Amino acid sequence: MGFNCGIVGLPNVGKSTTFNALTATAAAQAANFPFCTIEPNVGRVGVPDTRLDKLAEIGKSQNIVPTQLEFVDIAGLVKGASKGEGLGNKFLSNIRQVDAIIHVLRCFEDENITHVEGSVDPVRDADIIETELMLADLESLERQIDSMSKKAKSGDKELKSQVEFMTKIRDTLNEGKPARTVEVPEDMEKAVRELFLMTSKPMLYVCNVLESDAEKGNAMTEKVASMAKEKKSEYVIICAEIESQIAQLGSEDEKKEFLESLGLEEPGLNKIIRAGYKLLGLETYFTVGPKEARAWTIPVGAKAPQAAGVIHTDFERGFIRAEVIAFADYVACGGEQGAKDHGKLRSEGKDYTVADGDVILFRFNV
Repeated sequence: MGFNCGIVGLPNVGKSTTFNALTATAAAQAANFPFCTIEPNVGRVGVPDTRLDKLAEIGKSQNIVPTQLEFVDIAGLVKGASKGEGLGNKFLSNIRQVDAIIHVLRCFEDENITHVEGSVDPVRDADIIETELMLADLESLERQIDSMSKKAKSGDKELKSQVEFMTKIRDTLNEGKPARTVEVPEDMEKAVRELFLMTSKPMLYVCNVLESDAEKGNAMTEKVASMAKEKKSEYVIICAEIESQIAQLGSEDEKKEFLESLGLEEPGLNKIIRAGYKLLGLETYFTVGPKEARAWTIPVGAKAPQAAGVIHTDFERGFIRAEVIAFADYVACGGEQGAKDHGKLRSEGKDYTVADGDVILFRFNV
């Protein structure tokens, strides 16, 4: 299953630096001028999960394979992007393809780094981007409503219901609220996904601060925190420069020592990855064996056959049962055999809802 997060923001806020550090590459050119990233750069990163290391240790697995998220570095947007300003149309089309949006906000003063708006104000910057996305969504939605309304005149009740719900979203956008604030009934979920509205995607605000503010933030990050709470979104604080330095260090011990010297417990990018995973409504289950310990990504609430299908479609098609051990039981019992001996291995059928952290062996027949 592929899941990706688009990294957006105004020019010169630290997007490309964040992307480079996040993917530990220099694929995105980071420079002090707008539009240095013309084409979206893409990188895949492993989701940090200490549980996987523990399982591999107990299971004596030769390899460790974490689950992954894809990050897309999208060039800087400016005011008027919805009308094509600053190559806006191309960048907006890139955002439509991602599953969630990571909005990098500049929360530091530096006279050597220009700001496209002439001053630093992260809440204003967030509003600029959100407004452009809403305006672009409105334009797209108006066209789709017009087209579908004509088709609905044939008397198709389903199409008529879709038009009515699309009109509700349009009215919400006209009130200055993003599409994600509209509660979507189950029977409309597919139709709304197919609208490809940017403001329906979950949003994570990333506050980019100076090294001195990396641990506790500052007055600007406090304003972002209030905004995120009001908009029912998430936020994290990082220093992109610190993350860039961490990415260049060779060993995990060096990284740990460097972080400790700054009073930090973990890279800020770990927070971004976990928050992105949470934003998308995902969870993890594990498979453990002598060859590898592996994490698998599934939507929260997935049933056992659906989870099996992530490994291979044959597993879902020929699903018989799932042999399940909770993570805590696997660790406490010292592995699969210990879990069996203590009665902690359960045999679950097609209706079992997989829990985050389950260690599973699927039985199937095709």
